[in-house]
Amino acid sequence: MRKSQVLLIGAAVALLVVLYAFGRTVPRSDKKAMSTAAPMQGGQEVAPIAFSELLDAAKQRIPAEKLLQVNTIETNVVRGDVKTQQIAAYRQLYTTWDSLNEAPVAAYYLGQAAKLENSEKSLTFAANLFLTHLQHAENPAVAKWEANQAAELFDAAIALNPENDTLKMSQAMIFMNSGEPMKGVGILRDVVAKHPDNIDAQVTLANLAITSGQYDKAIDRLEEVMKRHPDNAKVIFVLAESYRSKGDKAKAIELFNKSKQHMDDPELKKEVDSYIKSIQ
Repeated sequence: MRKSQVLLIGAAVALLVVLYAFGRTVPRSDKKAMSTAAPMQGGQEVAPIAFSELLDAAKQRIPAEKLLQVNTIETNVVRGDVKTQQIAAYRQLYTTWDSLNEAPVAAYYLGQAAKLENSEKSLTFAANLFLTHLQHAENPAVAKWEANQAAELFDAAIALNPENDTLKMSQAMIFMNSGEPMKGVGILRDVVAKHPDNIDAQVTLANLAITSGQYDKAIDRLEEVMKRHPDNAKVIFVLAESYRSKGDKAKAIELFNKSKQHMDDPELKKEVDSYIKSIQ
């Protein structure tokens, strides 16, 4: 599971620890985490910014010679009646805006090129680029727009490869952070219905149950997963967190210690030890 997938659902501190450890995907608590500018503000869903507005603002920030360069390339996009020419122009715009540190605009043009190419690889790359930028968005309207762009690109990639669970999970995380949580949950449930051994999907659903106070649901889900994967440290750890959240400290500590038995990384074990001490 990637950092973006974990952070987009607002995981508990304990789960950040374990998901950081498995694959080094989440930063330590002393490093800057994902921006809190999710596409929700004051409990209300924020409307996405219009790309034209985003583009106009970006153009006002760049030097005159660069603006001339951009406008020239844009003309090539309009005039290009061959798909390969349009793809090349969009990629040139991506490179230009990326060099100007205008990440959202650059990602947009890479996404446009990917749509024309219509390959799973290019669509996924562009979607993940939006997902990466979304982690640092400070404006909720921009974050909402980026979430929508990423979801659309993932949708196109999934259409090309309907069996790719990784794409579905990435899209689910987007929906859960852009005002459509149940749509995201529905995708995850479909994944585990077809592939019950998808550990990341199972853990994510359990995590959602924990954060919504449905501790018994998280426990039931993970206990079932443990029957098939009794040595999976991630499952054991998150099950322990479920019991800790429920108030069963003794059971939680027992499981936290058990999870360490299936960890090879000494540094990770120390992190778990520190967490155990913090709840005793």
